[in-house]
Amino acid sequence: MTEDLPELRASDADRERVAEILRDAVAEGRLAMEEFDERLDAAYKARTYGELEPLTADLPVAAAGPAPLSLRKESGAPAPWSERIVSGTEGSAVGIALLGGFQRKGRWTIGRRFTAACLMGGGEIDLREANFAGPEVVITCWAIMGGVNIVVPPGVEVDVRGLGIMGGFDSGEDGVPGDPGVPRVIVRGLALMGGVGVERKLLKAEKRRLKEERRRLADNPRKELD
Repeated sequence: MTEDLPELRASDADRERVAEILRDAVAEGRLAMEEFDERLDAAYKARTYGELEPLTADLPVAAAGPAPLSLRKESGAPAPWSERIVSGTEGSAVGIALLGGFQRKGRWTIGRRFTAACLMGGGEIDLREANFAGPEVVITCWAIMGGVNIVVPPGVEVDVRGLGIMGGFDSGEDGVPGDPGVPRVIVRGLALMGGVGVERKLLKAEKRRLKEERRRLADNPRKELD
């Protein structure tokens, strides 16, 4: 999509999306640190899609990545699951928080295997708008005096297999049956003097859309029955 609109102005969200791809690439050993620094600096200085595109053109995750955030239709609902399971792609595989934090949210692609490592730091993995590199993904969490929070949308089956030692590994969503055609998320790992939590939430825009739909049905009950 971006090749058709090279001069269109990029948003802060578009620049941050490219930065996340670059961070994953250096964590996976695809980029040397010097090249990563150069590309990251160029990403934050970029003004158009045409300037952003070359920065990730040789990285596998970019080939099947979602459209730029500022080009999405703000319909209030995420894309259908048939479009969000993109088998054959690698996706994001690592999130590291060392005395700090990391965040994966919005439109991104999670790989079949994702490792979250938090040492005296915190990480957020929000899957409500994410694409999935396969029908089943495994998230391995290592939370040492830190924490990882995983947010899943309704309909996703969650299988929690982690262990908490002087900490917590929340399994409140464990075993809830998933809807047909919806991905399965396996959460495993260790929480040592830390915590790993899984919660099921709707997007704010989706909540508003459902609330408006309920209001419309309440205002026009006879019309809906007809």
